Amino acid sequence: MNWALVTGASSGIGLRYATALARDYHYNVLLVSNQETQLQEASRLLSDQYQVQTEFLYLNLAAQNAAEQVYKFCQDKGLEIDVLVNNAGMLIFNPFRETDLRRIETLVMLHVVTLTKLCRLFGADMAQRQKGYILNMSSMSAWMAMPGIQCYNASKGYVLNFSKSLWYEMKKSNVRVLAVTPGSTDTGLLPFGKSFAAVLRFFGITMSPERLVNRVLKVLFHRKKKTCMPGAWNYIIVPIINHLPDWLVLWAMNRLDMKW
Repeated sequence: MNWALVTGASSGIGLRYATALARDYHYNVLLVSNQETQLQEASRLLSDQYQVQTEFLYLNLAAQNAAEQVYKFCQDKGLEIDVLVNNAGMLIFNPFRETDLRRIETLVMLHVVTLTKLCRLFGADMAQRQKGYILNMSSMSAWMAMPGIQCYNASKGYVLNFSKSLWYEMKKSNVRVLAVTPGSTDTGLLPFGKSFAAVLRFFGITMSPERLVNRVLKVLFHRKKKTCMPGAWNYIIVPIINHLPDWLVLWAMNRLDMKW
């Protein structure tokens, strides 16, 4: 069986990707995360439940040489990665001038540097074998300018455009590249009661992680698209937000009562 590599795989959407790849597509899975206990438990459960091989690597993916460490781990273990899922990420919601420089550096390293290096290292191997899949998690916010998350949406904009460009380069090598731009995902952290959250899911305004992952993997494996934005509402929301007048955005900023 072939191997899939999932970053940020110890919890949340990353764990859903790892689970679906093992359960539905019968991939062996390498889980990479900076949550050691959860990582070990997830690796054990996937192996026991779905009879696949699993490996885990406890690693700070925002470190300067993180991508090289992941690649060396795979070489040392003899793991041939056919599916690369760059899922690990973080969110900063804060006025830019008050944001700690180390947090900015961590976000950029995680979303931009490590992701790009992983695509370069594993993508070259996939191209040589003439097969492979690269899935990069961007965000619906990549399509728009949003104060408060300026570092997040700018980095996700990089992921989106980098992935679209890479799609063209890798097409002749039979390697599929997909940028995912999800909107609101119900990970249990939304500030709503269960009943209201259920209503939002019913109308497709938010999406469960399981539904998101299932849709995305179907696109990755069965279609040849560059981008995937799950949820019909997102195609309505994005142009509306992009055409909001500046006075309304500034009003909303003031209502947030942050030190802009």
